[in-house]
Amino acid sequence: MGSETGAGKNYLYNNQDFDLSIDVFSQVSSKLLDDDGRPKRTGTAWTASAHIITAVIAAGVLSLARATAQLGWIAGPVVLFMFSFITYYTSTLLAACYRSCDPVNGKRNYTYMDAVRSNLGGFEVKICGWVQYLNLFGVAIGYTIASSISMMWVVLMAQTHGGKDPCHMNSNPYMIAFGIVEIFCSQIPDFNQLWWLSIVAAVTIGLGIGIAKDTLKAPPSESKTMKKATLLSVGVTTFFYMLCGCTGYAAFRDLSPGNLLTGFGFYNSFWLLDIANAAIVIHLVGAYQVYCQPLFAFVEKTASEKFPDSKFTTKDIKISIPGFRPYNLNLFRLVCRTCFVMITTLISMLLPFFNDIVRLLGALGFWPLTVYFPVEMYISQKKMPKWSTTWLCLQVLSIACLVITIAAAAAGSIAGIVLDLKSYTSFSTGY
Repeated sequence: MGSETGAGKNYLYNNQDFDLSIDVFSQVSSKLLDDDGRPKRTGTAWTASAHIITAVIAAGVLSLARATAQLGWIAGPVVLFMFSFITYYTSTLLAACYRSCDPVNGKRNYTYMDAVRSNLGGFEVKICGWVQYLNLFGVAIGYTIASSISMMWVVLMAQTHGGKDPCHMNSNPYMIAFGIVEIFCSQIPDFNQLWWLSIVAAVTIGLGIGIAKDTLKAPPSESKTMKKATLLSVGVTTFFYMLCGCTGYAAFRDLSPGNLLTGFGFYNSFWLLDIANAAIVIHLVGAYQVYCQPLFAFVEKTASEKFPDSKFTTKDIKISIPGFRPYNLNLFRLVCRTCFVMITTLISMLLPFFNDIVRLLGALGFWPLTVYFPVEMYISQKKMPKWSTTWLCLQVLSIACLVITIAAAAAGSIAGIVLDLKSYTSFSTGY
């Protein structure tokens, strides 16, 4: 009897210990993991806005002075403010689509395509994917061109101030050099977590890839936080754009260059321009990877799903590196990413028209990703009646932006590229 009682007590104690262990484990897990089992989100409106600002302000800002000069003092600022407001408004609509059904407890949509799939579905998901990935592909080309121009300018200034006569420079070697660096960087695992590269770029030119996680904690709801972050980031970027565009136009009037850092014969402050151009190259090395990683992930995920038994797509080869953990080399990743960089570099060498490429990318990506999908998802999520006042206003906004996009792409970018092609010989561009 005593032994049975003792055994019962031991069982009870062990069971209590087991329950206590579960409770402790649950408490630890709740502190480390969110309600969806992912790492605990710690982002705020401030970290989100910082991430947005550093991602949005890119090389295209260097052409704003020229764009303002073409529009004039009245139309230039008005157009800038108008599109800033449209971007802010449609971004708030997009923020409302982060969770499906309920803004607080609804299913999370982790990517843009997830949101489109949850709210629209069907063929529109495929259209969204094509637009997104083509836009990312175009951004890689634009970054290659922009970085080569900045590198050329640094060398040109070194020749000029070293007592040499500036000679004709070919941009192709610089594009190839940038491509080689990107091939190497594309094979670095978890490149998007290399925070040090972001800090280097952020310190030098106020830009970066991202300093903190953009993973928003809740409560408050993610949509409320993103609306605050959107207001702050759009306000800051608008001010920065206005500063670059208007001050550049005020200083150089109709002679405003297409690239604010390489379009002059500056000699007094050449060292400042050298630092700025070098910082842009550093920023674009990382930004290229940040923008291309989603495209890489999509291709590699699709290949592994279609060919699950292929060692070429799924098997990793461990390579020992003294002093470091083994490197997992995937042959498909190596071939796929290398080919992608080579293709974007080749296209950049064929079409090194910085201003027109930037304009075309902006025009083609603005309407579908910034206006159309956020508007349609918001209408679907709110179950908005057709032909209601709000529905009509949103459709008018979307159509108006579509017309402006087509006009900007056709009249500005494409026409400019056609003119450039008439006076251009492949693989021989430069200063």
